[in-house]
Amino acid sequence: MKVEREKRYALLLAAKDSEYVKKVYGGYFNVFVAAFGEEGERWDLFRVVEGEFPDMNELQNYDGFVVSGSPYDAYGNDYWILNLCFLLQTIDNLQKKVLGICFGHQVLCRALGGKVGKAQTALSIIECHQDEVWEVPMGAEVIAFSDKTGVEMFTIGDHILGIQGHPEYTKDILNSLIDRLLNNDSIERGFAEDVKSKLQIAEPDRKCWEKICRNFLKGR
Repeated sequence: MKVEREKRYALLLAAKDSEYVKKVYGGYFNVFVAAFGEEGERWDLFRVVEGEFPDMNELQNYDGFVVSGSPYDAYGNDYWILNLCFLLQTIDNLQKKVLGICFGHQVLCRALGGKVGKAQTALSIIECHQDEVWEVPMGAEVIAFSDKTGVEMFTIGDHILGIQGHPEYTKDILNSLIDRLLNNDSIERGFAEDVKSKLQIAEPDRKCWEKICRNFLKGR
């Protein structure tokens, strides 16, 4: 009887846990595993924003990686961001699956030769980004775009997928984020109330997005 090898994935966390997410979910790691993980898999956490990275000699043992969102600029030159770019280049050379979410989408693009910069439109809560991809890497295919964002999703072969939005976010996390941005004077009250009212009417089809991400990571 053939015993299948345990699937192994890693979350490269580029943001610190918010107090709300820590209290309700125990941290962003649990949010991502709930969204993209499946029974019988092993998921490891690397807080890259704090300089914690996987051992280069261990990369081959992983089936896939997820790069989270972040309040930092993907085009910044912080040491950990440069280190993350090098890591992503190495993972790409190994042809391992990489799913980039928001900041992850942008830094993945940068690492592989594309261009990122400040978004030309106002901050969007659902996508929660002030930056955007300006130009995808050579060989990449843009598979989704919108009026406000030229590159909503891109792929490279069957092992790279970048998504500008946040398929892992639940409605309560989004509402908490809106409150935090409002308290930090990052957005105006009228805008915050407008977005919250829209969330009450409809929210992104999370189950559909989660399925897209899972199928990509599992190679289905």
